[in-house]
Amino acid sequence: MATLELAGHLSAAELGRRYRAERGRVARGHLQVVWLLAQGRGRGEVARIMGLSAVWVAAIVRRYNAAGPDGLGDRRRENAGAGPLLDAEGEAALRAALTAPPADGGLWTGPKVAVWMAARLGREVWPQRGWDYLRRLGHSPQVPRPRHAKAASPEEQAVYKKARRAGA
Repeated sequence: MATLELAGHLSAAELGRRYRAERGRVARGHLQVVWLLAQGRGRGEVARIMGLSAVWVAAIVRRYNAAGPDGLGDRRRENAGAGPLLDAEGEAALRAALTAPPADGGLWTGPKVAVWMAARLGREVWPQRGWDYLRRLGHSPQVPRPRHAKAASPEEQAVYKKARRAGA
């Protein structure tokens, strides 16, 4: 494995001190990676010691070289995630569309809402996102409950019994 060059932000002794003082689990691990590399250990050896891949060790070093010790640590909280597919205007248009039956008739479903959203956005939308927006707008599955078998007429019950006997 190729050796990694560390920027001279901190000495090995200072990295060791910060590593021992760090209380955050992720930041502590990142500092330990950089500290071990600053001591002259190779990327492969550090990866084995830390239980990481050599690629991830290199990524930690790139972050350290770019931003110093402030570039290390857990960054998941900084990731706001993706924005909503529909803005307020889009949600209002969807709400209006849901007041009428869908183009193919029947009831609104997640996949049908996803198709509507895809036409509006001009890109593919997963069926799950359609379901998410149905729920967000307060809709629930509008499927009639099946009736009890005893509610069938005597003729319907006779047809059912014949079908059961034929299959048994």
